Amino acid sequence: MERDLLQAGYRYALSLRAALADAEDLVQDAWRRLHEAGRAAGAGKPLFFAAIRNLFIDRRRRERLVAFAPLDAAAEAVDEGADAGAGVLAARDLEAPLAALRAEEREALFLLVVEGWTAREAAELTGRPRGTVLSLAHRARKKLRRALAGGPAGDEDMDRCLTSTN
Repeated sequence: MERDLLQAGYRYALSLRAALADAEDLVQDAWRRLHEAGRAAGAGKPLFFAAIRNLFIDRRRRERLVAFAPLDAAAEAVDEGADAGAGVLAARDLEAPLAALRAEEREALFLLVVEGWTAREAAELTGRPRGTVLSLAHRARKKLRRALAGGPAGDEDMDRCLTSTN
């Protein structure tokens, strides 16, 4: 149960921050804070996701105030030589289009499509009106379809992946 919650939190953090290390940091720090407050044992998805989102907002504000530069540009280089198969290649095809989305769009798309939340539940978590959440998800789907139109997936496959029932 706890492992599933952490995995769901990690996927949610990835929807907010495209960088793997940043998403891992968000999950670890949110879980640590819940644990220190004595709320980790009974934490459900809404509480854990809210903690991750609040940390994300705090860090985003901090990044706007202070400009951070990497110490070593080589540390951020991606190893392109290790392909583990077609599944990894498909994931790599999605990385750039997903990273091009605004964080709010990735978040809305993740909550509605991946997690299967209703628009009302996503609106409550994010503090946005329901219509705004639906609009953000619609724009995200539209941008992804446009970015992936020339890719190997057909339109019907793309529509099936990006369509939600909310």
